[in-house]
Amino acid sequence: MTMHAITGVVIDIREVQAPVLAVMLLGACAAKLSRVLRAGSLDAALGPTALFPQAARRPTAIIVCACELALGAALLVTVPPAARDGTGALDGAAADGARIAATAFFLVAMCALIELRGRRPDVGCGCFGDLSTRPVGTRSIARSALLALAALASVGGPGLRLPAGGGGVLLLVIFCAEFLVIALLSPEAGAVLARLGRSEPCELRSVPAPRTLAALHRSSHWQRQASVVTSDVPTDLWRELCWRYVVYPGRLDGADADVVFAVQIKPRRPAIRSAVVLKEKPPTFPVETAAPETPAPETPAPETSPAETASREAGSRETASRETASREAGSSEPGSTETAGTSSTETASSDLPPGVAALNAMQKSNAL
Repeated sequence: MTMHAITGVVIDIREVQAPVLAVMLLGACAAKLSRVLRAGSLDAALGPTALFPQAARRPTAIIVCACELALGAALLVTVPPAARDGTGALDGAAADGARIAATAFFLVAMCALIELRGRRPDVGCGCFGDLSTRPVGTRSIARSALLALAALASVGGPGLRLPAGGGGVLLLVIFCAEFLVIALLSPEAGAVLARLGRSEPCELRSVPAPRTLAALHRSSHWQRQASVVTSDVPTDLWRELCWRYVVYPGRLDGADADVVFAVQIKPRRPAIRSAVVLKEKPPTFPVETAAPETPAPETPAPETSPAETASREAGSRETASRETASREAGSSEPGSTETAGTSSTETASSDLPPGVAALNAMQKSNAL
């Protein structure tokens, strides 16, 4: 192959980059919009928006989609040779500006994916909506780097010309080869082939909970039970095989109730069922009160016969007479009398005048 042929191939490769990048950007934007429309909310978006606070995720998702749409359209507009040669409405500066902006966009996307892989390894890149739910890996980062390199290579390149003869075949081969390389670096390729080749069992099907809630809120069952539901926040949510159950608080005929929805695990047009279940009031048991105590009936004393009464009185009189006799016998002892006489004498003598008492004491001593 001569140098001239090699140069021609390089030029053809540079010409193809702008259409390839435009298709990738517009396809990514369309996939994100499709996901948002099916979910009914921008909060269903995945990818680097998870790195932002909850309040900033929606504006970030809007900005990303707007950038993809604007860059894809700009690359398509600047593809014709007239945009490069300045013979049309645009000149070469506008074409180079679009390619430089695409290069910056893919570099920022690559850095965001690296950050997302480090901080949220469980979140998909969200590049192509529902197809990009797998966690970010090396292939997704390498794809962003390849697209940034392709955008940089297209800066200053010629516009896309469709030559007559076999030159168009070479451009088509380059175009398909580059898309094949991008597909090999895309984790979404496996999901696409799985959807095209076979139907995944509903038990293994993965549908995010926000998407289920969005489909439920758009359904006729939700409109039918709207007068019963008292809060938009579910009190319980769980999955059983091919169905996801959502419970909302409600009130029916003045009584508390649970509004239960069953949503089929299905990406599009899921079947929905609903039912209202009244809450059972807790059983009330009667309060046990203590019965008032009733006094025990008095047992009447056994009746006694007159003979028994007379014998008891006789025994009492006999006991009393014995106690009296014992007291009298104790008071008649000599020691007691002498003590009493001495005490009386001493008491009497203590009542005499001092002189008479002394005379009596002398007489007693002489008598002795």
